[in-house]
Amino acid sequence: MSESRPAAVNVAAIRSRNSLASAYYELTKPRITLMVVVTMAAGFYLALPMGLLSAEYGLLFIATLLGTTLLSAGSCVLNHVMEHVYDRDMRRTMFRPIPSGKVRASHAAWYGIALAVAGLGVLFSVKVLTAALGLLTLLLYLLVYTPMKRRTQFATLVGGIPGALPPAAGYATVAGTVTTESVALFLILFLWQMPHFLSLAWMYRKDYERGGFPMITVMDRTGITVARHIISYILLLLPVSLLPTLLGATGVVYFIVAALLGTVFLVAGFRFMYQRSNVAARNVLLTSYFYLLALFTVMFFDKA
Repeated sequence: MSESRPAAVNVAAIRSRNSLASAYYELTKPRITLMVVVTMAAGFYLALPMGLLSAEYGLLFIATLLGTTLLSAGSCVLNHVMEHVYDRDMRRTMFRPIPSGKVRASHAAWYGIALAVAGLGVLFSVKVLTAALGLLTLLLYLLVYTPMKRRTQFATLVGGIPGALPPAAGYATVAGTVTTESVALFLILFLWQMPHFLSLAWMYRKDYERGGFPMITVMDRTGITVARHIISYILLLLPVSLLPTLLGATGVVYFIVAALLGTVFLVAGFRFMYQRSNVAARNVLLTSYFYLLALFTVMFFDKA
């Protein structure tokens, strides 16, 4: 019996460490950070001159990838810290690391600051412009969007700006300046985020109401205004998504596929308009994921 106790203690200690590591990993919002990194990489690749996949560009990409990952992760951790009091009131977020007590808010704050500072440092070594866009993303996300969520439904529009900057930053890293192509990528991701987030906000509207967030999905109980917004943004996204080809960054295949994907996305929006149910909202959400993944995949293979 005396020999089994240390083994049991060791197993418990290992599980505790694994649980804590998992909690710190969860604080970085891996899905959001992955999307940020993927869209940044897409912008970077689209800006590369054809046939110039040199070691220099390879090192530049690795540094930009690392800096973007660290900065995004740090921003997400600090967002957790800022909202942990409200997260306790929402079923969707009450089991997050800080409100559940797995991680102290003060520890998470230092963790987030360290990640963000490290990310900015790496991006600064890449290019001042890239670091500046990264800093702008951080400030808008934490100091403007996050506080606005408690005050107005228009916070979603502001939140779309930092969410849409990564591909523009990736493009600008190679181009050395902000170009019309990078602006087009920014607009695509900005407009995409609106129906994506509104569908999610409709599914969790009761949670947002409990948390005291004045989302449009809380104010509009019928869902008619929400549906109109979803359809309007998809209608705007359709022509904007064609800009990469019109600007010479992608080929005809991308143009055709982008138009087809936009039509599929629009059908999902109209389905929500007529049903206004959680099932229809989830369909819009899943379609939005498919749309973005397919769009950037085709963009990658049909680079002009």
